[in-house]
Amino acid sequence: MTLRQSSGTGRESSGTGRDDIAEGRTSLGIEFGSTRIKACLIGPDATEVLAVGSFAWENSLEGGVWTYALDEVWQGLQAAFADLVADAEERHGTRPETFGAIGISAMMHGYLAFDAAGDLLVPFRTWRNTSTGRAAQELSELFGMNIPLRWSIAHVHQAAIDAEAHVPQVDFVTTLAGYVHWRLTGERVLGVGDASGVFPIDSATGDYDQRMVDAYDSLVGDRLPAPLKNLLPAVLPAGTVAGTLTAEGAALLDPSGAVRPGIPLCPPEGDAGTGMVATNSVAPRTGNVSAGTSIFAMVVLEGPLSGSHHELDLVTTPAGDAVAMVHCNNGASELAAWAGMFARFAAAAGSPLDDDAVFDVLFREALAGDADAGGLLAYNHLAGEPIAGLTEGRPLFVRTPDSSFTLANAMRAQLYGVFGTLALGMQMLDGEGVQIDRMFAHGGMFRTAGVAQRFLAGALNAPVAVGELAAEGGAWGIAVLASYLAHSAQSDLGSYLEDQVFAAASLATADPDPADVVGFTTFLDRYRAGLAIEAAAVSSI
Repeated sequence: MTLRQSSGTGRESSGTGRDDIAEGRTSLGIEFGSTRIKACLIGPDATEVLAVGSFAWENSLEGGVWTYALDEVWQGLQAAFADLVADAEERHGTRPETFGAIGISAMMHGYLAFDAAGDLLVPFRTWRNTSTGRAAQELSELFGMNIPLRWSIAHVHQAAIDAEAHVPQVDFVTTLAGYVHWRLTGERVLGVGDASGVFPIDSATGDYDQRMVDAYDSLVGDRLPAPLKNLLPAVLPAGTVAGTLTAEGAALLDPSGAVRPGIPLCPPEGDAGTGMVATNSVAPRTGNVSAGTSIFAMVVLEGPLSGSHHELDLVTTPAGDAVAMVHCNNGASELAAWAGMFARFAAAAGSPLDDDAVFDVLFREALAGDADAGGLLAYNHLAGEPIAGLTEGRPLFVRTPDSSFTLANAMRAQLYGVFGTLALGMQMLDGEGVQIDRMFAHGGMFRTAGVAQRFLAGALNAPVAVGELAAEGGAWGIAVLASYLAHSAQSDLGSYLEDQVFAAASLATADPDPADVVGFTTFLDRYRAGLAIEAAAVSSI
């Protein structure tokens, strides 16, 4: 999908973009990512990006806890919004003072605990913290489903297990998106997608799973100051008005005082949910794969799974439909390291190539490789990989004396290696009989047309679509969810995306090549067997 970027510049700009901004026919989305806070302003058709803004930030390790200071949350929000306002004025000659709707999104999971006065009790514990092992294990056994270390309930329970001094004072626990939304509106709510990373959701009710809530209350007893649901945000589906911007919230967003209160907000969502929206992957039998430093796949389910799998996280779409997530810690970083080595070779040989050209040459060479990568093996594990049973990472390239060691096979093995652990997790879905009509792939490794996309289609044995998305990504996704408030009475979220937002989408779809499917299956059998080599490397080196 190619989103239209408004082309107006300066105060000479005229037309609908300026009028939409001036008259508040726009939707504002703000997403707190791990390294950047992005703001995105869209027009009433949701496909025109009118203005953008951003602010760079980084988590810090304080006292053994990965965290962000709450003061920086507001500094970043105000800076990103001010950047967007300046961009709107430069492009359209007007500064927004109101919007049709606003949406807030952020990194999911983690632990933000407040007392009855609204004061933070302990520093924000982000999703990156892994100090919840005992709690996650207890809860996984109690609920009969995988509860990852990063989930909010794992943090809640670990604090209770450890009898931390602040626990008796806890009045409210939420996520980063829920916190910002609460301060802007006064409402203690979460979108169902974000809530599904706090505590398991029952898709039939669209709320926390009551059976599991009851089981948890019995387990934790009086170690928490109140029943669990009294401490958690209320759960809302997409399309529900989740409060309005208060005067205090308007001042937090825009200290200049230009923005007027009373603007409706959609339910705050997590970055996984906005990614699903931004890739039109909210309908059953659809999904998306995001490949970057890490790689993960999300598949919208038609019904519940028959059992629990440690390889799968169960979350939901912003509409509340069940989603299986396969999250791998290692993505394309090792592939990039190999490309960097070849870039240096080209430069040393007197024929320097830029990064895009290096990737293009290597990826296209991989197309000439054998379907099973010629017996070669590549592991991209720079960090530990729970799905593969590895606590630490050791990137490895392995061959036997009779392997076909060519550049084409080496690069195909490296590309296959990016998808290896993901494919192990996806096999759990295949074993459950989950059907996939289409996967949407996004990330830098898909920029070379027709290569990584083709190999991923073979790895998943499913069609894989690639399109050009807005650089704003999740910020655009939450802006679309804000825009959906005006359409939810007439259309469900999936239909709204399909029929209006993505109706003119330009997508390139690769169907699985039967030879690639067979070749990758052979590679994956070898990859699974070779994990013992990885484990030995971890213990030996």
